[in-house]
Amino acid sequence: MECFKLSQQDHIAHLVLNRPEAMNTMHPQFWRELDEALTQLHREGSSRVLVISSTGKHFSAGMALETFGGDIAMDDRTPEGRAAVYDLLTDMQATFTELETLRMPVIAAIQGGCIGGAVDMVTACCIRYATADAFFCIQEINIGMVADVGTLQRLPKLVPLGVVKELAYTGRRLPAQKALGYGLVNEVFDTQEAMLAAALKCAAEIAAKPPVAIWGTKQVIHYTRDHSVQDSLQQMGWVQGAIWSNAHVREAVTAMKEKRAGVFPDLPKLGSFRDLA
Repeated sequence: MECFKLSQQDHIAHLVLNRPEAMNTMHPQFWRELDEALTQLHREGSSRVLVISSTGKHFSAGMALETFGGDIAMDDRTPEGRAAVYDLLTDMQATFTELETLRMPVIAAIQGGCIGGAVDMVTACCIRYATADAFFCIQEINIGMVADVGTLQRLPKLVPLGVVKELAYTGRRLPAQKALGYGLVNEVFDTQEAMLAAALKCAAEIAAKPPVAIWGTKQVIHYTRDHSVQDSLQQMGWVQGAIWSNAHVREAVTAMKEKRAGVFPDLPKLGSFRDLA
């Protein structure tokens, strides 16, 4: 991959944005490679958590302007062209939604600028760590458009609505310490090295748990975010009834008593009808 480096070790997948010379902007190949990487991780089942980090001064400067050139230009000259904008955006939105539907938690490690489309990306992650010099910017309003790939839908679930409106209307930068105070990031670190070490440590703790229980927990949290308490309690019963394992509970308790790591099966590899001859 040109835009990313993907490694997997000890049940932890690590996806690194790898175009620092271009401030890790999101051009067409970025979207293709991200979709391919997430699809691979989702279907393999051997990784139990994903860490997304970056290289260079900035996590990502967001969408590359050339993304909207050539064959995928936003055509506002006709109603047919404007209608096609919906389908284009739906396709792009689906790529970041994969982060939410991935069969594992996703941890974002953010240094420097997290701008425009990068905010769309990290708000779809489960946990966000940041460096002290990190900042978040809904850049779209500064270039005359509405943020359209997930920020305005996910950010109000994470921070107070008034904060979202201020950032979305003004295009101001939100510094890491303020982001911490609002709950957008879990922790702030002095250096990128310390941040990445903490992200990998958290990933190792998650990877030590039964993957199916982590899967169920992620399903329940996301469902609860978007539904009533009563509906969510009912869904909780369905999920628990589907995945409960006495063997996993016994192994987890025994491992704690014996002060060792628990041994749990990976999620199964997913097949697809598209792969059948």
